Order: sequence, then C-alpha cells, then structure tokens
Amino acid sequence: MKDILRLLRLFHPYRAWMAAGIALSVVVALSNVALLALSGWFIASMALSGLGNQMFNFFTPAAAIRGLAILRTIARYLERLVTHDATLRLLSALRVWFYGRLEPLAPAGLQSYRDGDLLSRIRADIDSLDNFYLRILAPVVSAAISTVALLAAMSFISMEVALINGLGLLLAGCALPLMAQRSGRRPGARLVTTRAALRASVTDSCRGAGELRVYGAVDRQGAHIDALGRALVADQRHLVRVRGSYSSLSMLAALISMWIAVIVIIPVIHAGVLAPAQLALVAFFVLSSFDVVASLPAAFQSLGETLAAARRIFEIADAEPVALDPDEQQPLPERFDIDMDALQMHYSPVAAWALDGISLHVPEGDALGIVGPSGSGKSSLLNVLLRFWDFQDGKAAIGGVPLRALTGEQVRSLCAVVAQQSHLFNATIRENLLLARPSASEEELREALRQAAVLDEVMAFPQGLDTYVGEVGARLSGGQARRITIARAFLKNAPILLLDEPTEGLDELSEQLVLNALKRLMRDKTTLVITHHPEVLTLVDRVVVLRAGRIVPSYVGAEELIAEGVCR
Repeated sequence: MKDILRLLRLFHPYRAWMAAGIALSVVVALSNVALLALSGWFIASMALSGLGNQMFNFFTPAAAIRGLAILRTIARYLERLVTHDATLRLLSALRVWFYGRLEPLAPAGLQSYRDGDLLSRIRADIDSLDNFYLRILAPVVSAAISTVALLAAMSFISMEVALINGLGLLLAGCALPLMAQRSGRRPGARLVTTRAALRASVTDSCRGAGELRVYGAVDRQGAHIDALGRALVADQRHLVRVRGSYSSLSMLAALISMWIAVIVIIPVIHAGVLAPAQLALVAFFVLSSFDVVASLPAAFQSLGETLAAARRIFEIADAEPVALDPDEQQPLPERFDIDMDALQMHYSPVAAWALDGISLHVPEGDALGIVGPSGSGKSSLLNVLLRFWDFQDGKAAIGGVPLRALTGEQVRSLCAVVAQQSHLFNATIRENLLLARPSASEEELREALRQAAVLDEVMAFPQGLDTYVGEVGARLSGGQARRITIARAFLKNAPILLLDEPTEGLDELSEQLVLNALKRLMRDKTTLVITHHPEVLTLVDRVVVLRAGRIVPSYVGAEELIAEGVCR
C-alpha cells in the first residue's frame, strides 16, 4: 500500500488527465451496457409487436440506440486517446524524475549496480509502471463508479436482480482479482528481477565478447543467458495461465448471474409487474454489466510485477548521495589554491583508510605530480576533490573555502578532467566538445582542437566535426580520443586541472602530441597530475609519492621513482 500511495503522489501533477481518462472510461462502460440492454429490449418489443401483442413506438428507442452507438464510439476513441496520452506523459515525467535522483549518486553511489541493471530500471521497470494507471488504477476506479451507477439503475427495475447482479460483480470484481493478485505476486516479482538479470547479462556479454572468446567462455555464458531466458519464459507462461484462468472464471460468474437473474425475473413478468420485453433487457443488462470488471483479474494479476518494478526504482531514488551538498550554497572561491590537512577517507566503515592523514598545499597556478603504486590512494584524492566521495576526518579547501561548504556542482564547475578513461559519447565530435561549453562557436571549437593538436586530423575526416566517434570513441585512435578530451578541457577553461594517467596506453608519437597539448593546457592552472610515466612529471613543479594512503618522503628524480616501482 505504501508503494501504491507513493506512485499516486508521483502521478499527482497529471491528475486532470488521469481523471479525464477515467471519466471517459465510465461513459464507455455505461453506454455499452445501456446500448446492449436497450437493443435486447428493442428487438424483443419488435418481435412481440409483430405478433400483435402490443403497440410499440419504433422511432424513439431506434434513435436512442443510434445515439448510444455514436456516444460509445466517440467516448472509446477519446478514452484511448486521453488514457494513453496520460500514460506517456507519466512515463516521460517518471524518467526525468528518476534520472534526477540517479545523477547525484554517480559515480560513487552506483558502483554496486551493473550497467545493464541500471538500463533495465530506467527503461523496462519504468515502462512496467504504465500498468499502474492504464491497466490497474483507471479500470478499478472506472469499474467502481460504473458498478454503483448500474446497480442503482437496475434497482428501479428489480431490487432482487440488482442484488444478484451486485453479488456477481462483487465476486468478479473483488474476490477473483484479489485471488489473481495473490497468484501472480511472486512470479510477477521474479519476472522483473529475471528480466533485469537477463538484460545485464546480455549487455555484459556484448561488451566482453572478445574476452569470452579468448578464454573459451562463450558457451558457458550462452548457457547462463539461456537459463535466464527459460526462467523468464516460465514465469511469463505462469502469468498467462493465471490471467486466462481468472478471465474464464469471471465470464462464468457473468453467465451464472445472468441465468439466476432470468430465473428470478420470469415470475415477476408472469405476474404482469413487468412487460415481457423486460426479460431481454434484464438478461443483456446483467451480462454486459460484467464488462466493467472483466479486466480486473488481469489488472490485479500484473500488480505484483508493477509493484516489484516500482520498488526497484524507489531503491535507487531513496539512496543518499555519498557526498552530500551543504544546506546553504556558498560563493565560489576567488583564488584556486588547494589545501588538505590530515585528510582521512575510506570507502566503507569496515574498509582500510584509502587516504590516511594526507596534508599538502598546491599554490594557485602550480602543478603537483602524484605517483605511487596501484591502490596507494591517488584516484581517491581526485574523488575527494571532485566531491564524488566524502572524507571522514581532516580538512580540505579550495581558495580558503572549505570543500564541504561547496556543492558538488560548484566544485566540478571549477575543474576540468583529462583521464585515461575519459568518456566519449556515441555522438559527433562536435557534440562531445559542446558538453564543456554548449554556447561555443565553430571557431572556438576549432581553436580548442588546434590547441589539443588534433584539428588537422579531425578536419581530414569526411564529415569533420560532425564525425561520429562510435561507442566510447571506438572509431578514433587512442591518441585522437585522448586529445579530443584535452580539447574539451581547453573549451571549459576551468582554473583547476586534474589529470589521471593522461598518457597511459598511448604509443610514443601519440604520447608526445598529448604531452605538448597538456603543456599548453596546464599553463596558469592549478594542476594535479596522477601518472606512472616520468615524461609526464617533467610538466610539474614538484612530486609527492603516496603509499598505503600516506605521503612518503619526497624523491629527487625519475630514476629513484623508477627504482621504487612507482614510475616506469
């Protein structure tokens, strides 16, 4: 119930669209029952009139039948239009809302989730929520309103029939849906998690296809995906059987109610209380009234899947960012020196200190090289500076302003990052550059590429700046991709520059081009450089060495660093 109430609160801004869809559903349901009941009465009356048993006004009911048919058609069209439009609006708003909760968690808060699982949550799980309004909320509310109206109308004809009809509708509209919901709850929840696991496994398999082939694991991974697929199909079949079974029971309840109503109304007609043609009206009225609850067993059967998807979405939405922003935003610092004093940071309370008492000062405009073996805390230092992770003790400041007094967005607006794993989106070179400054002109884009020593290569492509780079820059060489990320840093022109293994994995020529571009980029910027390459250290003013999260005594030159194994 808590999840349902939360979904209703999320849907609240679209309550007018939702109410309009439900109102049109009620019009469709009532006009359908009235049309069938009136048609049955009309045909029966015409037949009796033909036998000479009664006089009959043909024109009024014929006009009413035509009017109801037109009303039902128009209302059905508008109902589909409004309810589906409302559903699409809801799904669009939910995706924006979910991304708004997801973005502050990145990257630290999302490390425990697989990429394919996150994709499944933002796509398949949110898509599953269209069931809540379109197939659960709207039919339930419409059925409740329509049932009250129909039973009130039938009570004017026969209170006994109204009671029989009401009991049948109670069975088909409440008891059977609740039983269907109970039968479909577990397989529906399993369906959501299995579907997410299958998507994640397929995504991982596609991205790691090369490694799977190298290690001969293709068949094992295929068998795992096949097992997930069979489990998914098994739950889908179970849910289809549940839906079919309870739909059949609902139809059976309608037929039984109709026959009981006919049996009850025959003596009343025989006594002359009602006209003989009323028999057809009552029979068709009772039978068609079950259309308003016919979809409820299937709706409640899918409730387990819908709520399981909702809980997976709320799990992300309720997660707290690792680094919380301050309640009040402070002005940006006016200078850009970096200070740390006895800084301590770990990734979990049970983990060892990733940074253990780090104290350092980087004057504005200076460049500091940071070296050390893997796991020594180098990347953790950048994570703290970028407000991706918070620290537990000590102090950190930019320009004298405490780091915790600045929001993550403020801090990151002061920083440009060039890393070995800098991400290029599967878009054009132009679009990747414009991430840094959306208002940049064509000339500014070209100048940034020129500063990064990659302009001639980009313009040699047939489409120039409009060349697609492929997934994670796959259509570019490693050196070209790295220099485009440097061009992006030139465009941003931030006062603080963070370089994380900027030349790793490059050949000698590409490394030299990148080094020359970095030399221009670092000019007059406060720079922290993480590297294992002695050539990169020629760009910095001084070097600190980290080991086990602590700064160890300074080294004199590259030879000592290589000898200690912190450079190569």
